[in-house]
Amino acid sequence: SVCFAYLLSILAFLNRTRVFQAGEGRLQHYSMLLDETQERLIIGGKGILYALNLERIIAPHKEIHWPSSEEQVGDCLMQGREKPECANYIKLVQHYNSTHLLACGTGAFSPVCAYIRVGRGTEVNLLLLESDHIESGRGRCPFHPNSPSASTMYRGELFVGLYTDYWENDAALYRLGNRSFIRTEVGDRQQLNEPKFVGSTVIPDNDDPADDKVYYFFTERVTNIEGGNKAVYTRVARVCANDQGGQRMLVNRWSSFLKTRLICSVAGPNGIDTHFDELEDVFVLRKKDEKNPEIFGLFSTTSAVFKGYAVCMYNMEDIRAAFNGPFAYRERTDHHWKVYDGRVPYPRPGSCASKINGGQFSSSKEYPDEVLRFVRSHPLMFQAVQPVHRRPILLDTEGGRKLTQLAVDRVEAEDGHYNVLFIGTDNSVVLKMITIYNKEADTVEEVLLEELQVFKVPVPITEILISTKRQQLYVGSELGVTQIRVHQCGLYGSACADCCLARDPYCAWDGFTCSRYYPAGLYTKRRFRRQDVRHGNAVQQCNGLQLSEKLVYGVENNSTLLECRPRSLQASVTWYIQHGVDMEEVKGDDRVIQTPHGLLLLKIAKGDAGVYVCQSTEHGFVQTVVHVNLEVLDEGKVEGLLHKGEEDEGDSPHRPPPCPFPSLPSAPSSSKLWYKDFMQLIGYSNFQQVEQYCEKVWCVSDRKRKKLKGMAPKWRYTPGAEQRARARAPRHTQGQ
Repeated sequence: SVCFAYLLSILAFLNRTRVFQAGEGRLQHYSMLLDETQERLIIGGKGILYALNLERIIAPHKEIHWPSSEEQVGDCLMQGREKPECANYIKLVQHYNSTHLLACGTGAFSPVCAYIRVGRGTEVNLLLLESDHIESGRGRCPFHPNSPSASTMYRGELFVGLYTDYWENDAALYRLGNRSFIRTEVGDRQQLNEPKFVGSTVIPDNDDPADDKVYYFFTERVTNIEGGNKAVYTRVARVCANDQGGQRMLVNRWSSFLKTRLICSVAGPNGIDTHFDELEDVFVLRKKDEKNPEIFGLFSTTSAVFKGYAVCMYNMEDIRAAFNGPFAYRERTDHHWKVYDGRVPYPRPGSCASKINGGQFSSSKEYPDEVLRFVRSHPLMFQAVQPVHRRPILLDTEGGRKLTQLAVDRVEAEDGHYNVLFIGTDNSVVLKMITIYNKEADTVEEVLLEELQVFKVPVPITEILISTKRQQLYVGSELGVTQIRVHQCGLYGSACADCCLARDPYCAWDGFTCSRYYPAGLYTKRRFRRQDVRHGNAVQQCNGLQLSEKLVYGVENNSTLLECRPRSLQASVTWYIQHGVDMEEVKGDDRVIQTPHGLLLLKIAKGDAGVYVCQSTEHGFVQTVVHVNLEVLDEGKVEGLLHKGEEDEGDSPHRPPPCPFPSLPSAPSSSKLWYKDFMQLIGYSNFQQVEQYCEKVWCVSDRKRKKLKGMAPKWRYTPGAEQRARARAPRHTQGQ
């Protein structure tokens, strides 16, 4: 029925999605921090910090107001800035220690930092800005709210890449902490040339903590020798976490800074590759072996003619191989880069002072000047980093939307492990996808699992955080933050074939319905599982299982929808009408329309009665989804039945009972089926009658009805409302 389909879509939305918005309706968030230990989501906004409950972000929350002072705003306006720019945009929030966060804001173009006491144990709900410890944020937070920056905390020290000055001329990689202050050389274009910082992380090389390195991901300008123009390259740079700089040269400067290029390209004709050079986002997927995470990069093209996006994946062993390989060298700035084949001093430039490297030097301050001089003049490695399979794992060249953010979850399925990609777009949609590599054919298959519309208004997704512990996504935009479950297996239905063809590694058919898949050893009672993510072979997995059959009544000269919705987004549907043992394909015309939700008969005749067969095709497998037995009722008899029902209710002096029909589970199955199908006889033009009968058939009490009306938006029937209501439930999860 119309109302039941609508209720299902509303409940699916409420169960899966929660949206947090600021009081004024625009969150304007600039930083997010996931604190799974204390079950908090910290959000830095315009002059305010929020601490939300991770399990339910719309629960009562804590907040700190931290606006720019009147003096700061006055100075900012005197410098020619507009008033909206002269706020304190909180761009950086990091864990400082077990009881405090470090938060930094733009401070009306005068960056400031403060320590936020968050507490532990009995003080778990504490959120307090220590106003007596507010410090200058220069070198830790950019001046402009839209200036790119990337930061990470390690052992109480902040590693950050940003522009350090008012006019954004000085780009630098900083480390600020109790021990020392280190940065890149001022104005050294060999190290950084107009960079756009995207991400940073600490990755250990081995079991020696003194050898740990910090990796930065950014784009920068390079000179194109052929044309003289400046191209854009994506770089990965690294420094030693324990770098102290030099004693006589490179004082308070990195003595270990090296960088190389990240390649993400598609081979073309005549050996010409299509390069995706602009890094939009980066995600580091941690595994049990913390020394070898997988690096995912979301790239776009820089061409003014061709627009496209790609996701490339990199292994840490390939990144390390590039940094341990030959250095790059060129004689002059207008010459090509080539391999440096001269003598490389000891210890190897860019290496850390650690036991694993011989233990001869306890600090970089003890390095010979020859080593420091070499690393300053040779910061670039010759060998670029190629992606896994030497190609993108995902391509999007349609050009109709922008891809903005990326998060990845590693999921164990029945037939292996899969990386589930969550990709944010510029129109409030998060794409949930997997990619499957075929080693024999050397090809990569992209499988779109879901399109999740997380905000009603089209806005760019600016951040995606993932909690594998809670199986939740936290999606940020200028409107707010949405919390959404990474899976909702029930949306794929209860049929084995639909569940299998969905190819969602989170989900498997358990003998009754499509439910959460758990690896062997967990919840061992669920032994009966059908899942085939790699091939989606529903015939093999679901052979001999019961086929869905439906009995549908239509009324002469009225319209009726014969539903058939394969849960897999990749399946194509064909309709047939059965004549004995033969089947004839149903062709669309001005009276029969094939929609994504089923076969729509606009004006039914008695000759339309019969058995309709819906078949889905995917990967060469043909699967019968449903048999629909359509019976056509005489229009005059149905009208008489409706009027009789109205007269009975109108003439009765007593209020009808809450559930007058025998539709409870204890009722005979034939009666229950008759009243359920009776809903389709009423006709969509009599919506008020539809509502009345919904209440009777589904036994909605006054209290429940008020509760549902309170949480649902106002809705009235319009032509096509049923189709839209049904469409919202299986395909999209909508937010605010």
